[in-house]
Amino acid sequence: MRARGPAEGDSSGRLQRAARLLLARPLLVAGLTPDEDFRLVRTYASELREWFDRETGWRLVADAQTIRLMKLTADPRDQTHPARDPKARTPFSRQRYVLACLALAALERADGQITLGRLAEDVVLAAADPALAATGFTFALDRRERRADMVAVVRLLLHWGVLRRVAGHEDAYLGTSGDALYDVDRRVIAGLLASSRGPSMIGDVAPDARLAALTVEVVPDVEDARNRALRHRLTRLLLEQPVVYYDELTEAELAYLTSQRYAILSRISQLTGLVGEVRAEGVAMVDPADELTDVRMPAEGMQSHLTLLLAERIAAAGAGGAGGLRVSELHRHTRELARAHRSYWRKHATDPGAEIELVATALDALHALKLISVEPAEDPLVVARPAIARYALAEPTIRETRTVVR
Repeated sequence: MRARGPAEGDSSGRLQRAARLLLARPLLVAGLTPDEDFRLVRTYASELREWFDRETGWRLVADAQTIRLMKLTADPRDQTHPARDPKARTPFSRQRYVLACLALAALERADGQITLGRLAEDVVLAAADPALAATGFTFALDRRERRADMVAVVRLLLHWGVLRRVAGHEDAYLGTSGDALYDVDRRVIAGLLASSRGPSMIGDVAPDARLAALTVEVVPDVEDARNRALRHRLTRLLLEQPVVYYDELTEAELAYLTSQRYAILSRISQLTGLVGEVRAEGVAMVDPADELTDVRMPAEGMQSHLTLLLAERIAAAGAGGAGGLRVSELHRHTRELARAHRSYWRKHATDPGAEIELVATALDALHALKLISVEPAEDPLVVARPAIARYALAEPTIRETRTVVR
């Protein structure tokens, strides 16, 4: 489905399509991206570079083989949109993130071609580094689960274009019956890290401090620079976050958004086709074409149906002043729903204990959409956030009936 906006042949419509392609996938690699899409973004690279630099502070780097939008995250602590195994769609664990970094470091020093087995051996050697071992991280290929972690990392690198499969397949390596051979694209590796500072310039040792230092931006203490930084920050939030709540903004950010809201939303809408939805609690940029999101709601499938039903339950509890629902209550409600919908939900939904994973997956999606918050406890409390109100079921309205006399 294409974005709703100016005609596809119109220049502004083509620019809008190019911007949407880049926002959906900030790294485009020739040969992996459809040729028509790659050429379109290349054609408008100059206009896009100027807009993103002015409105977000993001750099756009483009050459004949790669196009990279260096999107500095608005919140480096946000864990709601993890990397996923492109095949299984399971979120990356901390171990897989570490393995991905070690694999990239190994590939930077590797020859132009490498096998999966050799890459895995290099990662094992790197994991034995005393500095890394001192953190408690260990990795070996002694179990199928560890090999599966390595395969998930390779699938992600294939998805990014870091690797190109030449022969073999990852499944053969996973089953210990074979191997796979890849070409290594160092140009893609060089453009992966989006940061305001080089890692070698950061002296902090603590992971959280290093992560923050990678994305910190120094703002000169002059009014124009402060206003530019505020515009960059707010535009990034509006482009990246499902909803921007006013109570999450600083006093300066809220004041700037209040005074410049129309201008900011208009510029975003003109470039991307997103439509600003202004509510009492905040602002959301809504995509009529439903393309620029990695978490859809509602969507097809049993899990999405359950997520919507739980959202209704949580919204109703919030509207009723309950303050929240315990996860155990959602487990009980899910068991009831599974029995009620057993005729068309997956069979295993009624298995004992199935509700635990089903609820966890639903809450992850609702949290990513900023519709709930979860307060840690032995039995965590799920609290509705204002935007979830759109999923609440309203009380039925009975209209007066009238008799028509003919």
